[in-house]
Amino acid sequence: MSINDHIKQSYQASLERHMALFAKMADYHSQSVELLAACKATLDAGGKVIWFGNGGSAADAQHLAAEFVVRYKLERGPLASIALTTDTSILTAHSNDYHFNTVFERQVQALCKPQDLVIGLTTSGTSENINLALQAANEIGAYTVALTGRTGGTVKDIARLPIIIDFDETARIQEAHMFIGHWLCEAVDMVIAEQSA
Repeated sequence: MSINDHIKQSYQASLERHMALFAKMADYHSQSVELLAACKATLDAGGKVIWFGNGGSAADAQHLAAEFVVRYKLERGPLASIALTTDTSILTAHSNDYHFNTVFERQVQALCKPQDLVIGLTTSGTSENINLALQAANEIGAYTVALTGRTGGTVKDIARLPIIIDFDETARIQEAHMFIGHWLCEAVDMVIAEQSA
């Protein structure tokens, strides 16, 4: 079999795994609506949405925070949102002086308020730096959400709202997280438009 045949098979196999997962995404509708309600309550109370994750999930956290601050589809004012993955001075200073496990916990302790919504992205559910940060947010009184996968790991017992993508492949779990994140942005825009009408 040629390399081109292998590439074609790989593409088709990836697509089939993606479609197999997305055929089940309706199962997460009620949890996504609960996330929307928490987000609306946070913004109505003058709070902010705080995101964080590692690796590809760090990029997803930044992406979604940007959608809130800038815009998604509709023209609207900026929404208070921040990703804890973007300040290289904090990330490197804390990891050097203390430990990487507490790099998000420290930022949550510094920036989080009880009216905030705190969303940790971890495909495994076992990322210590995500779990410690969500625990810290719980102690502050913020509403905590985990976008996770597989069996939910230990984070399912920490976050107030764990959304567990029941799949074993990291890339597919991240695609599902971004689907929920993009839908949240769209739904928030709709809610804001209704409130402004």
